Amino acid sequence: MGGYRKLHSFNFATIIHLGTISFCKRYLSWKDDPLGKMLGQMVGASRSGKQNIIEGSERAKTSSETEIKLTDVAKASLSELQGDLEDYLVQKGEIPWSIRHPDHKAVLAIMLDEFDYSDDLLHDYWTYLLKQKRKFDLWLEERDDITAANALIILIQRATGLLGRQLNKLENAFIEKGGFKEKMFTARMQARAEPEAPVCPDCGAPMRKRSSARGPFWGCGNYPKCKGLRPIDPVTA
Repeated sequence: MGGYRKLHSFNFATIIHLGTISFCKRYLSWKDDPLGKMLGQMVGASRSGKQNIIEGSERAKTSSETEIKLTDVAKASLSELQGDLEDYLVQKGEIPWSIRHPDHKAVLAIMLDEFDYSDDLLHDYWTYLLKQKRKFDLWLEERDDITAANALIILIQRATGLLGRQLNKLENAFIEKGGFKEKMFTARMQARAEPEAPVCPDCGAPMRKRSSARGPFWGCGNYPKCKGLRPIDPVTA
């Protein structure tokens, strides 16, 4: 919750964003893109990938559903950027590197360090992030456009792979524990429940006294979603 700077997916996304800005400044001519659509789309997609991770992380405390949606948007934005880079390569008469290409293997093998910080968070973070980016500058900044485009594609694949794993964990946690709304509903039900109320044998929620033609009984507080029942002891009814 708010700890996105420790996520490797976010740090890759930030490196991709900085690398995309540099790529567009150096290799996308305004003469070939007079409306700035390709340049704007690529920089916008890289920014969306980074910023939606931030917003999703910050919204996690109050809405698991929103966190899942924004994480998915981040993943989709980076995939969109990858499509633009593939198109760039093809228009240049190139195709993306094979996974057996030496440079592909080299970029893939570089690991990010873990982010650790003091009470000077922003200074520590950008010192850390730029150090991590320099690990990839041989491909992103120091060679040609074909190398930079290929390196960005590999970094995008790494980031989207991590985001895919995050989505799986978030979705599983949501199914198992529910989101903020579900937890608030359970808390309200617990507050309303009678002190002696048992828990539902089917879902574990507090039960409530109910009446029928046959007499009182315990009914699940989550009714009608759950129809768990318990009999009421005649002595305590």
